[in-house]
Amino acid sequence: MIITGNYNDLSRDPATYRIAGFIPPPEGEGPGDRSFNLGESELTLAANVDPYFFANVTAAIQGDNSIDIEEAYFKTLALNHGFTLKGGRFFSGIGYLNEVHSHNWDFVDQPLVYQAFFAGQLAQDGVQLRWLAPTDYFIELGAEAGNGRSFPGTQRDSNALGSTALFAHAGGDVGDSISWRFGLSWLQAHSSDRAYQDTDQFGTAVTNAFSGTTRTWIVDGTLKWAPHGDPTHHQLKVQGEYMHRTDNGQLAFDVTGANLADAYSSSQSGWYLQAVYEFIQRWRAGVRYDSMNSGTPSIGLVDAKILPANAFPALLPGTPQRTSIMVDWSLSEFSRLRAQYAWDEARAEHELDRQLFLQYIFAIGAHGAHKF
Repeated sequence: MIITGNYNDLSRDPATYRIAGFIPPPEGEGPGDRSFNLGESELTLAANVDPYFFANVTAAIQGDNSIDIEEAYFKTLALNHGFTLKGGRFFSGIGYLNEVHSHNWDFVDQPLVYQAFFAGQLAQDGVQLRWLAPTDYFIELGAEAGNGRSFPGTQRDSNALGSTALFAHAGGDVGDSISWRFGLSWLQAHSSDRAYQDTDQFGTAVTNAFSGTTRTWIVDGTLKWAPHGDPTHHQLKVQGEYMHRTDNGQLAFDVTGANLADAYSSSQSGWYLQAVYEFIQRWRAGVRYDSMNSGTPSIGLVDAKILPANAFPALLPGTPQRTSIMVDWSLSEFSRLRAQYAWDEARAEHELDRQLFLQYIFAIGAHGAHKF
C-alpha cells in the first residue's frame, strides 16, 4: 500500500486551469485543489500465478472516495526467445515516464506534455508483446493493441482496435558509473465524439466534440550517474522527452445546441527536461522545465467563415511553459517528504500561477523493484 497526500498553495484559482491551445482532457490537467488534500493511495496485489503466468492488480483509491483500477494484468513467464506477453489493463510502454507509478515520480506532478497529451498517463485495455534482444546492450521492441478507452482515444462501439502503439528502447553502460537509455515510440488512437467544455464568442458555455485519429511520436532519453555504480550517497539522473501529435478528423461545435461540424486538423508538440541530484545521502534536489507549442489548428467552421476563431477560445494558439524546482528527503526506502515550487505559465497569455506543493509518500509492506 502506498499512501500519499499534499498541501497546495496556488496563486490562481485551480478551477480555471487550462493548458492554452490544447483540447482539454476530461481529467488529469492542472495542479489539483488548494490547501490539504489526500492524494492517491495505491493498493497492489502481485504474485506468480503458476510457472507460466504472473498477475498484478493495482487499485488507486482517490481522495474523493472513488476507486480506479490503474492496472490489472497477467504476464507470461515461460515464453522462449526473449518474448513476453501481457494482457489486461496496464500503463502503456510508450515513452519513459508513462509506465512509472505516481509515487515514484521525481516531482509532485506530471510534465505538461503528459497532462495535455495523455491526461497524465496512458493506460491500455488490451495486449502487449515485448521482445528483449539477446545482446550485451539492452535492446527492447514492443507492440500494443487496445480498445482506445483512454485519452486521447474514446471507448467506441466497435470491434476494431481503438489504439495501437509501437516502441523501441535501447540502453547500456559507459564505464562503471554511467548508464543510459534511449527510446522511440508511436501511438495511434481513434476518437468518437470526444467531448470537452468551452465557451463561444459570447462567453456562453458550450460542449464541443472531436472525432477522428490522433497520432503521437515520442523520443525519450535518460542518463544516470553514480560513483562506481553506488547511489548510496550521490547520484544524478537527467531525463527528457519530446512529443509531437497530430489530430485529423471532425470538430463539432455546441453539440447540444447549434451542432455544427466540419473538418479539423492540428499539429502540436511539447517537451520537458529535468535533472535530479542526490547531494547528501537521502536528500535530493531537482529542476524541471516544460515547454509546449499548440500551433494554429485548421478548423473548417472558421476557415469557411461560419464561426469566428474566438468561438473556440480553448484552441487559440498558445505556448505554455513551466519551471519547477523540488527538494525531497527519503527517511528510508519506505518514506519520502517533498517540497516543490513551480512558476506555471501554461494558461492563456502566460498568466503566472505560483504553485507551492508539500507532499508525503509512505509505503506499507513489500514493494517490488522500480524500473530503470
